Amino acid sequence: MNEDFRSLADRVRDESGGCAAYERLIATEDDEELAVVLVERERPLWAREIAAFRLGCAGDSRAFETLVLLLNHRDPERCVGASYALARLADPRTARAAAALATNAMRTAYALHPVRLLTELRAPESVPALITTLERLLAPDEPHWRVALACVEGLGELGDPRATTVLRAALETPGLRPAATEALTRLA
Repeated sequence: MNEDFRSLADRVRDESGGCAAYERLIATEDDEELAVVLVERERPLWAREIAAFRLGCAGDSRAFETLVLLLNHRDPERCVGASYALARLADPRTARAAAALATNAMRTAYALHPVRLLTELRAPESVPALITTLERLLAPDEPHWRVALACVEGLGELGDPRATTVLRAALETPGLRPAATEALTRLA
């Protein structure tokens, strides 16, 4: 059991009450059994999360939809696990889904992990989505500064000159200035 899976197992143990179903999902090596959990009715979220995480990390695309739903969850720990598994799943739909979540103005409060995943994926969708999201977040009194900061850091890491204009605009926001300066240095 790797550290990320151990973290998930520890977190959902309390949620599941450590029941027999929890123990079974943690221990099984049967991907078919895990896949059934994703589609069975009335399965609790923690069970679907375990199954999707394990299948995603194993490269099984049946986990994709559940992982995308978890990536957009209000619980940041669920988002972290979903992002980790999606990066390992290597499904070609992942970047488009992460870009859609990151750029959705109605879901900005939950966009931090999709933004970070886009940076990790380095997909063709990554830079345009981060630019679009950051442009929107540079408005005065924007409350989602952590998402904006993740966009700035991601654009710096991706090193694409298309980000120059929006990074220069980010210099005007005091909380983003240090990261934007560093990102522009990396682009130069």
